[in-house]
Amino acid sequence: MSLKSQIDTDIKEAMKSKDKDALRALRAIKSLIMLEETKEGNSGSLSESDEIQLLSKAAKQRRESARIYHEQDRADLAKNEEDELKIIEKYLPKQLSEDQLKEKLNEIISQVGATGPKDMGKVMGNASKALAGQADGKAIANMVKTLLADIS
Repeated sequence: MSLKSQIDTDIKEAMKSKDKDALRALRAIKSLIMLEETKEGNSGSLSESDEIQLLSKAAKQRRESARIYHEQDRADLAKNEEDELKIIEKYLPKQLSEDQLKEKLNEIISQVGATGPKDMGKVMGNASKALAGQADGKAIANMVKTLLADIS
């Protein structure tokens, strides 16, 4: 089942159960998907990797908004963002733990043949594709930097 049809099904369920928070988040996701599908240059449907990238971006935005709201003592607004984030995360692949991320990055480093920090670009290119949606880009970059520094 495609993400769009899964979202449609979940919207119906949220409407039946009168879950306003879930409904708001699901409608936001559906809107993002529809906007991306109709964007100039797109074929009208999204690949799975495009869907994951879209949801990852939405999740990152929610995290950042919640952080800002907490800093401004706006717990009510932060709660809305966190609720939407929980729903978005249901559709994303399971996030890797730090140990799992380190293990996968070590595999990628050995495949690429990286010998030090100068190979960061090669490793990041492969890691970003291989771990799309499974880890935050910032976390990947920090871990790659650490691992490559240990090699040299």
